[in-house]
Amino acid sequence: MSRKRVFFFGDENTEGKTEMKEQLGGKGANLAEMANIGIPVPPGFTIDAPTCIEYFDKGEKLWDDLRDEIRKHLERLEKTMGKKFGDNEDPLLVSVRSGAKISMPGMMDTILNLGLNDDAVEGFAKVTDNKRLAWDSYRRFIQMFSDVAMGIEADKFEEKIEEMKQKKNYENDTDLTVDDLKELVKQFKEIYKEEKGEPFPQDPKEQLWDSIEAVFSSWNNNRAITYRNLNNIPHDLGTAVNVQAMVFGNTGENSGTGVAFTRDPSTGKNKFYGEFLPNAQGEDVVAGIRTPQPLNKDEEKEGQTSLEVYMPEIYKQLRKIQKKLENHYTDMQDFEFTIQDGELYLLQTRTGKRTAKAAVKMAVDMKEEGLIDKKTAVKRVDPDKLETLLHPMIDPKAEKEVLTEGLPASPGAAVGKVVFDSEEAYLKAEEEGEKVILVRLETSPEDIKGMAAAEGILTVRGGMTSHAAVVARGMGKCCVAGAGEINLDYETQEFEVDGKTIKKGDFITLDGSSGEVMKGKVPTIEPKIKGEFEKLMEWVEEYRELGVRTNADTAHDAELARNFGAEGIGLCRTEHMFFEGERIQAVREMILSNTEEERRKALKKIEPMQKDDFVEIFKAMDGLPVTVRLLDPPLHEFLPMEEEQQKEIAKDLDVDVEEIKDKVEALSEINPMLGHRGVRLGITYPEIYEMQARAIIRAACEVKDEGLDVIPEIMIPLVGTPEELDQMKVVVDDAAQKVFDQTKTKVDYKVGTMIEVPRATVVADEIAKTAEFFSFGTNDLTQMTYGFSRDDIGKFVNIYQKKNILENDPFQVLDQKGVGELVKMGLERGRKTKKDLKVGICGEHGGEPSSVKFCYNIGLDYVSCSPYRVPIARLSAAQAAIEKSE
Repeated sequence: MSRKRVFFFGDENTEGKTEMKEQLGGKGANLAEMANIGIPVPPGFTIDAPTCIEYFDKGEKLWDDLRDEIRKHLERLEKTMGKKFGDNEDPLLVSVRSGAKISMPGMMDTILNLGLNDDAVEGFAKVTDNKRLAWDSYRRFIQMFSDVAMGIEADKFEEKIEEMKQKKNYENDTDLTVDDLKELVKQFKEIYKEEKGEPFPQDPKEQLWDSIEAVFSSWNNNRAITYRNLNNIPHDLGTAVNVQAMVFGNTGENSGTGVAFTRDPSTGKNKFYGEFLPNAQGEDVVAGIRTPQPLNKDEEKEGQTSLEVYMPEIYKQLRKIQKKLENHYTDMQDFEFTIQDGELYLLQTRTGKRTAKAAVKMAVDMKEEGLIDKKTAVKRVDPDKLETLLHPMIDPKAEKEVLTEGLPASPGAAVGKVVFDSEEAYLKAEEEGEKVILVRLETSPEDIKGMAAAEGILTVRGGMTSHAAVVARGMGKCCVAGAGEINLDYETQEFEVDGKTIKKGDFITLDGSSGEVMKGKVPTIEPKIKGEFEKLMEWVEEYRELGVRTNADTAHDAELARNFGAEGIGLCRTEHMFFEGERIQAVREMILSNTEEERRKALKKIEPMQKDDFVEIFKAMDGLPVTVRLLDPPLHEFLPMEEEQQKEIAKDLDVDVEEIKDKVEALSEINPMLGHRGVRLGITYPEIYEMQARAIIRAACEVKDEGLDVIPEIMIPLVGTPEELDQMKVVVDDAAQKVFDQTKTKVDYKVGTMIEVPRATVVADEIAKTAEFFSFGTNDLTQMTYGFSRDDIGKFVNIYQKKNILENDPFQVLDQKGVGELVKMGLERGRKTKKDLKVGICGEHGGEPSSVKFCYNIGLDYVSCSPYRVPIARLSAAQAAIEKSE
């Protein structure tokens, strides 16, 4: 028996509900749920998401059984509305919209006003007694259908509209007359025929089939794939398709359309929030073509009229619906509404995208209001978004030259070079390492790649619910929208405001919290955990069981991480201390040495510098463990490849430049990742590890003598055999004992290893006989398990994701099936030898939410990550513990 694929909503026998979100998508499930709780929803039906996957499996064509099921539901919709689809006298018009399980705003396709043709437009004009509505709807439909279903560039149609407005000296689209719209329809159909080689389709049924196929196909368009990759959304969910009776916000001044949020999505304040446009259709609000009006009277600016004043009765209805939705869903809702001739309809509701600041405030406030409990509050905040609260903000004391103000669409600060093209923004940021600000008239879904790569986004048009604003908030990106005083010229690659010109490559600063656009680089300050954030993190600690440490190589980073709640250092990379000032010269002197005696002489210069660094770090982490990794990278990394720099070093060290060239050549390796590095350096030149061990222990003794508590853990990197660790532990223990004998002070310390060679996970039971702790270096373990270079994977990882070979970049999200299994095996085998063996991870996966949850679930003691990701790891660990207990 064939399964049910199509579900009706909007009458007394609505077939869906919220719990069917996976099948019906968020939009379809919520439309059904709103109908069930008595909110006015235009009726329609949903073709479920699994059908989308079937559609791809069947060669991207609708099949007969599915068409039959859709026809039956279309007949039911006709009966409900009292209109016939395809009728020329009083036509039923529908919208065709996407709706996946996880909201992807603007990423997939929509077609409105479907069912119009050359005859139906006349009947529609007559029955509504509104010629302008009819012809405006027809020109919109031709444009959307041509773009979405047939792949004709939307700009071709926009150019015709702009030509018409300029010719007639109109300011807005609403100034277009009926005759103007008829002329545009004629021009649009000519574009269609020129592009497709055939007339614009007049059969509404064919329009419907093509549109449904287009929405299904949009699941795999480039912007949707990019969005899913950025937000770790699975590629195999598919999208549902919602076919819904049209209601019209553009019938006249007693109509309109808008977007509302039950709370402010930018700040999190418990305040009704949103925008509307009178006499408009929905896409006019989100596209930023016209500047919307506020909903609330107290937000009116000069020249604006709020919905509260313009349509007070509709406003009261909306406020009741606002409360009803939030109480029903117990979360902030983002909903779209249309007013047709004074009658209100809701077109969709969904859990609203919000900034990190808003997410934290809403979670805490809703718990305090009794809407949700403490566990739900902790679970509700997306750990990935927290990082935006922890990065620098504009220094309030800094001098700044404000060029203009836009709308504070997504908070935070962003400093970067101006770029006007999304593709260029991506290339500059991802391939050249530049910090850029993407400046656009308005953004569209095609800009997603550049928006993700940019530090911040600035748009000339659009409101707080425009594409730029919604997507930026979802990404946690700083965004200033609707900076209307800016005159932008894509051709000359510059913008002008108030007589000042900013060219491509010039620095600007954005403040997404105030909407200010500033010239040049404005200083920023470090944020602090306080207020609602502090309260949330207190609740986190009630549930968290997994330890969280930080990766830190300086006292500053150590203090920063400790302030963010780190419980120690899981990775201190000693090589990062070698590159400053006199140190690098001493290191190079050591590398150029030809005898052990010469090497020891150079190492003697480095040792006090290393020791002083460790003193500062131990002081910063008073009472908390500090895991120090001994030298890991190959020695050639400390010598320059360029001849000019080699000559400078030769002069500084008073050696022949040929000697440096010879040494560089001797140290160069075909595959340095698998070369003479890590423990292999310690085996070859034990005096290096001996010096480092001595510096660590000497620093620990010094700090202990000052009355502080110090817990050093010395980590040997890249071990693949038990014998390597055995020999290096002897070196460390001998060096430590000599320091104890000299200083008459003794500290407890541990010697362990970094498990990053796949073989080490297999023989972990043998390594654990000597190791006092394990720390999985998942960056290198991933490289060696996959055979991928972390530095080069960017060349093909997007292709692998697009072709469903990889779900995620394995260097960003831990590969649980492969690398994760090795971690699990190493853990189990290590603890088989030592039941109480302390085990953690110190790769950057330690701050990625799904990886943290995996580490907790397999029984690791701690994760370690960069300072700014410590709160992310803490929250992820708490959420993992809550999930496990439920």
